[in-house]
Amino acid sequence: MKVDYHVHLEEGPYSLRWWNRTADALLAFRHTGYERHTREWMEQISEWMASRIQQGAFHSQWLDLYRMRAKQQGLKQVGIVDHLYRFREFKPYFEQHILVGDDELGKLQRTWLDQVCTNSIDEFVSFIESQKPAWEADGIQLHLGMEADYFDGGEDVLAPMVAAYPWDYVIGSIHFADGWGFDNPDTQERFEQQDLLGLYERTFHVIEKAIRSKLFEIVAHLDNLKAFGYRPKEEQLFPLYQRIARALQESGVATEINTGLYYRYPVKEMCPSYSFLQILHEHGVPITTSSDSHFPDHIGSYLAGARQQLRKAGYNQIATFEKRVRKLVALEDME
Repeated sequence: MKVDYHVHLEEGPYSLRWWNRTADALLAFRHTGYERHTREWMEQISEWMASRIQQGAFHSQWLDLYRMRAKQQGLKQVGIVDHLYRFREFKPYFEQHILVGDDELGKLQRTWLDQVCTNSIDEFVSFIESQKPAWEADGIQLHLGMEADYFDGGEDVLAPMVAAYPWDYVIGSIHFADGWGFDNPDTQERFEQQDLLGLYERTFHVIEKAIRSKLFEIVAHLDNLKAFGYRPKEEQLFPLYQRIARALQESGVATEINTGLYYRYPVKEMCPSYSFLQILHEHGVPITTSSDSHFPDHIGSYLAGARQQLRKAGYNQIATFEKRVRKLVALEDME
């Protein structure tokens, strides 16, 4: 059984980059019938894109492309886990915890938040729940999840959200360090101003708090701070890896092997690193597989390599989830 537990329908900000990437995704599934780069070819793509924009974020025709690719990939379980920052109900939560002041970084992040925080969480939940039968008919279990940014002290906001909806699982993640969105390519020069070891120590401290909050079934991409290749000598991070592995084991929380950084970021490495993965295995931390895809043509990407990494590190089981209950299945049954 092959699974992908970290899949996004994420849309926006509605930039030309988003337009181009969405058009590329549509072209991965459809043929215009015209020669590439002709006027007719462009007119057809423009019609598709006009429809895509009009349909909005949560529409069955868009999700059907994910289902089509999941079936091609032989996936048996898929989880949709859009980011909490997409939903208007939680905009104050992010405004409280990220930098949105009048300096350059604050203005950049304020603009980003205003552009991406446009939907309702109730709309998302009802849409995914309504689509489960279509996936089941294709032999694929569709799971409802959420990826929620954890901030130190954010439990009072997150706990009611976790309890309020019929999640199959909730993912906790860290994308901000001291209020700065460190995985934004437009702000990566800030790494040059950091004591890297200190930055990792502070960020891993927050990751540990997320784990010990026990709000989440999975804590995601544990070392995504490395996205742009900024990392001290990895041996210096081993004590931090050990600490996180102990926290996961003691709290009964799973993590994931996430291929997203491998194919979408300059570091070209999965999360966690292989050294980190070995330490997680030594501590008996349960793990699942995730592509972190944000478009339908990326679902399942590089998960075969992820499974190879798991076997190499000594894993023979993988975690699956339904109604917030974890089940381990044999890794050799994933094929």
